[in-house]
Amino acid sequence: MNLGDSRDMRRYMTLSQVGLEMVAPIGAGLALDHYLGWLPWGTVVGAVLGFSVGLVHLIWVVSKDNGDSSLPK
Repeated sequence: MNLGDSRDMRRYMTLSQVGLEMVAPIGAGLALDHYLGWLPWGTVVGAVLGFSVGLVHLIWVVSKDNGDSSLPK
């Protein structure tokens, strides 16, 4: 595996992590709804939380790949 392939693999792993960050809170919200009877508030909070955290991470990853130095490291 050469350097270009490892960079691509790292990018794909990071993007899959962002996707998981968006989906996992929804699953946790569904579980809380089921076990605690909070329907639909656990799912709603999980969706909002997952979307916002995932979006912030995605913006950070894209800015980092573009070489934007204004973001904290």
